[in-house]
Amino acid sequence: MLRDPLALSNVVGDVLDPFLKRVEIHGRDSRTLYTLVMVDPDAPSPSNPTKREFLHWLVTDIPETANSSYGNEIVCYESPRPSIGIHRLVFVLFRQSISQTIYAPGWRQNFNTRDFAAAHNLGDPVAAMFLNCQKENRCGGRRFYQASNGWA
Repeated sequence: MLRDPLALSNVVGDVLDPFLKRVEIHGRDSRTLYTLVMVDPDAPSPSNPTKREFLHWLVTDIPETANSSYGNEIVCYESPRPSIGIHRLVFVLFRQSISQTIYAPGWRQNFNTRDFAAAHNLGDPVAAMFLNCQKENRCGGRRFYQASNGWA
């Protein structure tokens, strides 16, 4: 039996409580709105996450029929820059029951997705995913393989 990657990576536990995952999110109702949260629960390092959860992005009021650019960007996107270790970047999507005014937190570090969701009556997430990110090597950065020329 396959195990849930969100549980295996401790996203469920570190960032989210267990929740019933929905397989698809789609619709045609522009009145249905969503909130997107992007956090790094491993900041500044996975072995010492004293800034857990670092908030990279927060967008509210995303219409079901559109993408995040049509939402209200509360905290602008900040690119991840892990200094050490492999960091999990977690994206969480909540369905909003109403459109509401949400203010940006005073800082990005020590954001708490659970507390945020509870404070704004967002309920359980409708979707969540994560990806791993790490600092590039110091010896020239990324290398790409080109079939015709070898290493570039």
